[in-house]
Amino acid sequence: MPARLKPAPDGDVAAALARLASGPAERADLRLLTKHFLALLETRAPGRSVEVRVPPYAAVQVIEGVRHTRGTPPAVIETDAATWIALATGGLGWASAVADGRVRASGERTDLTPYLPLG
Repeated sequence: MPARLKPAPDGDVAAALARLASGPAERADLRLLTKHFLALLETRAPGRSVEVRVPPYAAVQVIEGVRHTRGTPPAVIETDAATWIALATGGLGWASAVADGRVRASGERTDLTPYLPLG
């Protein structure tokens, strides 16, 4: 079983968010923030019924329900890092992201509205 993600130190998150707001996104900042916010989601929505994927950085299984163990999970959410960070920080709403095609969600329990924003 892969190790759980851990939230990044507050100072690192603040610095990465500041750099992101001031110019083009650096790959290292996208990676740090993506993993940080996925770790917070794991804490806020524990479980194994929905897989949230933010390629190429990380994926987590969250939300209580039927546990997924092998193959493609029955409920999947996938998005890019910039969209995930915007959702996690409240800069983008879940319904808008899904409607615009920035988030692909299929299966039960794939509405993350109750868990967002994360920080």
